Amino acid sequence: MAAPDNQANTDAHWKKTSRLMWTHLGIWFFFGYIIHMFVVPLNKIVIPVLGFPLGFYMAAQGSLIVFVVMLFVFARQQNRIDREYGYAEEDE
Repeated sequence: MAAPDNQANTDAHWKKTSRLMWTHLGIWFFFGYIIHMFVVPLNKIVIPVLGFPLGFYMAAQGSLIVFVVMLFVFARQQNRIDREYGYAEEDE
């Protein structure tokens, strides 16, 4: 674990945190907007077990599931970055 008080460490931490944030924002944008632009073609694909068109499923539940999973993944990845650079909160 690095000391959080030097500028190089702070800059490296912010660079990794920014990259993680922009990556997750890109995924969020894709599932929040882009995937819904292709609902009509996606509706031609039917989910075998459920019998729903894929476009309907992504609009109704799929995107929400992705968002919730992203929250947990982001928190875990950010905690790992914080521990690496010495900014982790103490677990007591």
